[in-house]
Amino acid sequence: MTRTDAAAPPAADTRLRVRTVAVDETAPLVPRLDPRHPLLWMRRGEGIIGLGEVLRIETHGPDRVADAAREWQRVAANADVDDRVGLPGSGLVAFGAIAFADESAATSVLVVPEIVLGRREGRAWVTRIELVDEASAAPPAPVELPAPAPKRDVPRVRFAPGTMPPEAYTDAVGEAVRRIDDGRFEKVVLAREIVGTLHEDAGLRAALAKLADDYPDTWVFAVDGLIGASPETLVRVDHGTVSARVLAGTASRGRDAASDRAQAARLAASHKDLAEHALAVESAVATLAPHTARLDASPEPFTLQLPNLWHLATDLKGTLGDGSSSLDLVRAVHPTAAVAGTPRGVALAAIAELEGFDRGRYAGPVGWVDADGDGEWAIALRCAQVSTDGTVRAYAGCGIVHDSVPADELAETDMKFRPIVEAFGAPPPSPPVP
Repeated sequence: MTRTDAAAPPAADTRLRVRTVAVDETAPLVPRLDPRHPLLWMRRGEGIIGLGEVLRIETHGPDRVADAAREWQRVAANADVDDRVGLPGSGLVAFGAIAFADESAATSVLVVPEIVLGRREGRAWVTRIELVDEASAAPPAPVELPAPAPKRDVPRVRFAPGTMPPEAYTDAVGEAVRRIDDGRFEKVVLAREIVGTLHEDAGLRAALAKLADDYPDTWVFAVDGLIGASPETLVRVDHGTVSARVLAGTASRGRDAASDRAQAARLAASHKDLAEHALAVESAVATLAPHTARLDASPEPFTLQLPNLWHLATDLKGTLGDGSSSLDLVRAVHPTAAVAGTPRGVALAAIAELEGFDRGRYAGPVGWVDADGDGEWAIALRCAQVSTDGTVRAYAGCGIVHDSVPADELAETDMKFRPIVEAFGAPPPSPPVP
């Protein structure tokens, strides 16, 4: 394995040999994951998994995305790629997870696996990626995929409040509302964490299987210990087209069909949630528009139904106008108002002060990039970071605006924790009565 960072880029003669071939493969992707070091990007059963690790690019600080994009461009330019499939996710790819904040201690990574197994549009493929030096003329090694693992029960993790317990969170929300009313900013997103310990070596694969089963319409991901099921597409680039999905504004699901419809209707008419959503859409359009020849948005926000929540959503779609890669656009749009606030700089300063913990990769970009710079990136939400010692840190946050109620925001974080706590075997919080 080769490890690189911004201070020690790959040698000029570092070269990858990449071979992608179509295969007849019908087994689900998740059961083939490495249980200890899963690499996954999937929605509705389609996507890619990675096995092993050939190369890793690590970056830190304010230029972490730009540094990663530069090093990835060098690696891709030196690669010998033979892609017989030509679908998104085939050929040379790297799985990525980017820290949320410039000052975060968390490492931002691009991980290039040895083997990629992909499925999209009814077709499946296998990619073999090898590190080759100038003197190597060995033929590509045969690819042997692991047999799908049998389904197993999810691991049992007991979660407890982290650095910011519930009472501290409501205090922080109250202080944020006071600052908004004083005119310091319009919106800030405040998060809290819960912490547990995973004792089972194969537990991550079982947790990801549950996320994929329970939340099939989200991006289910695993990169370097960061796992989750995100409903929000940060940016997708595919042969000159760009798209994104903006989420802001949340309501719990109802207890029955009638109350569920009432919850969705209430959300769609909520002045608070519509105002919060408008700020997030305005932020996304302002950062994407300079890179596009055309950018269209849904005429009105729509209600997006997930198993645990309703969200207000707006889809953006356009045509690139400046040749930007997906990582270039990640750098431009992160952090969005949906996970930071408005104005961005003031909101980020408030987050650092009021939250009191390092978000790490929570609410940062997570996804993949290919040799052409195309890729799919989500915002790391409904997620947890699992450390090598088994520590599991799960995160949830809410957008705070002038009429936010601290107790309501706390209840919303409980609902947003639900995908992760259930994936690790903890009982879900009781939904509030609509």
